[in-house]
Amino acid sequence: MLRIRHLIHLLLSLWLLAVAQTGLAAPAQLILRVDDIGMSHATNQGLQDLADLGIPFAASVMFTTPWYQEGVEILKQNPQISVGVHLTLNAEWRHYRWGPIAGRTEVPSLINETGYFYPSTAEFLAQDINLDEVRLELEAQIKRALASGLDIAYVDYHMRTALATPELTQVVTELAEKYRLRMSMRMGEAVMTMFDVPVAEKQKRFLEHLQNGLQRDKVNVLVIHAARNQPEMQALIDLNNPVMNSKDMQPLVAQHRATELEMLLSNETKQWFKSNDVELINYHQVPNPYDKER
Repeated sequence: MLRIRHLIHLLLSLWLLAVAQTGLAAPAQLILRVDDIGMSHATNQGLQDLADLGIPFAASVMFTTPWYQEGVEILKQNPQISVGVHLTLNAEWRHYRWGPIAGRTEVPSLINETGYFYPSTAEFLAQDINLDEVRLELEAQIKRALASGLDIAYVDYHMRTALATPELTQVVTELAEKYRLRMSMRMGEAVMTMFDVPVAEKQKRFLEHLQNGLQRDKVNVLVIHAARNQPEMQALIDLNNPVMNSKDMQPLVAQHRATELEMLLSNETKQWFKSNDVELINYHQVPNPYDKER
């Protein structure tokens, strides 16, 4: 009898080891958060390409930008995608700008002399920013999102400007609680972005992160900027982040975003997502701290 017990214990140990080695343990949960939806037609085309995969992910919409309505139409046809408000206080491109939707006369501290948002977080913070105006503008963006008919799951932050100071963070937190929206990157997630990874290294770094960088005790968020390599993207010069331009100020943003799109559409990535090592989810599958009886 003792030998049988030892044998059972040995077999159980071997089985547990095999489970760990073959990836049969609980998979890591991963949210692919695709930012800047609505920024341009090429960005929305990238969204459509990813939506056609049928996988769950998160899409962060810039409701201040000219092409957001096309993004809304795509998202209404794809309930597997959770939608967030990409809270926007900057417009970082040369010759392609946007401004507040609350009205320029209502939020004068948020705009420059041309009536558009400031290109960088540093320029924004250098102004005498009125927090009441910040609240008014960000709430206007949330209200436009809710009025679109989409089931809004969360908020996040273009260039992270809306979280740049404790006072700004408090404004966002209060709005998230008021509208019972999750705050991406503020719920204990493990976050990585592909934004400033060099173009030539993106695919390799992405797969390395899938294989070795995901945490099994947290929800993992991978921030993606994806777009088709179209002329409208090729012309964009980033006034905020020098990584997006060459040394002689030739734009690289189209290469970055097209590479991230191709990275997700590759056969190697598709096979990985079908494995037992990662579970793709969206923000609707993450508990909402504000979704409780009042």
